[in-house]
Amino acid sequence: MASTREEAYAACLATLRSTDLDRYLACLLVSEDKRGPLAALYAFSAELARIRDLIREPLPGEVRLQYWRDLIEGQPHGDSQSNPIAAGILHAITDHRLPRSALAAMTEARIFDLYDDPMPDRNAFEGYAGETSAALIQLGALILDPENARGVSEPAGHAGIAQLVAGCLLLLPIHMRRGQVFIPGDILSAVGLNAAGFLKGEDRQRIGAALSAFIGYGRDHLAKARAQKSSLAGGTKLAFLTAASAEPVFNRAEKAGLTVLEKSIQPSQLSRQWRLWRASGSRMF
Repeated sequence: MASTREEAYAACLATLRSTDLDRYLACLLVSEDKRGPLAALYAFSAELARIRDLIREPLPGEVRLQYWRDLIEGQPHGDSQSNPIAAGILHAITDHRLPRSALAAMTEARIFDLYDDPMPDRNAFEGYAGETSAALIQLGALILDPENARGVSEPAGHAGIAQLVAGCLLLLPIHMRRGQVFIPGDILSAVGLNAAGFLKGEDRQRIGAALSAFIGYGRDHLAKARAQKSSLAGGTKLAFLTAASAEPVFNRAEKAGLTVLEKSIQPSQLSRQWRLWRASGSRMF
C-alpha cells in the first residue's frame, strides 16, 4: 500500500523498470527531486500502453482505461492510495500542476490500441502521437522545468512522432500477429498497398517501400525536432532524453529490411543506456 508520496514515487520507479526500461533509465539521469514525479508520469503512461497486452477483448480494456480517466478527472473508483501508480500520478498532478485534460486525453487516445482498425493517415497518426508520446514530453518538461516548459510544444510534437514511429517499428512483429497496422494509410496507398495487403505480406517490394517511407517519415520529424533544440531552455531538454533511442531503431530497421516484420530490432540494453547517458550530457537527442 502506497500511503505516502515518497512510497508512491518509489513504487512507480520500481514498476517502470519492468514496463518501460528506457524511461526508467531516463529517470535515473535527472535530479533526485524530479525523479519520483517523472517516474509516476512515465509509469502511468506505461500502464495505459500495456492494457492491450492484458486483455483478450476490447471491452475489458475500455473498462481499465475508464478507471484511469475517472481517476484523473477526480472520480476515483475505490481507494487510489492502494494503487501506487494511481497514488503517484495524483501526487505528480498536485505537486507539479500537471493538466488533467492532457492526461485524460492520453487515456482516450489509447482506446485505438484495443481494436484492430488501421491507422487512417498521417494526420491521425500525428494526432495519436500528440496525445501520447508528444504529450509525455511536454508533461515531463512541466515537471523538470515549469518556467521554460512552454517552449517545448513544437519540438515535442516532432520528437513524439519520431518516437512513435520507432516504437511501431519495434512492435511490428506483435502488430502483425494481432492484425494491427499503425503505418498510416496514406503512406501505404502511396506505394500501392492497403492495410489488408500489408498484413497479407505477399507483395514484398511494396511492403519494403512502405517501410522505407515510414522510416523516412520518422527521420524527418526527428530532424525537425533536433533543428529546434537550441530553442529549448533549462532542464526541459531532459524531457527529450528517450528521443535519443529513435535513430538507432531507424538504422536497425533499414538494415533489417523485411525481417523487421518478424524479428525484434531492439538495440541492446547497454547500447540504449549508453545513448541515454550521452544524450543527458550533451543534451542532444
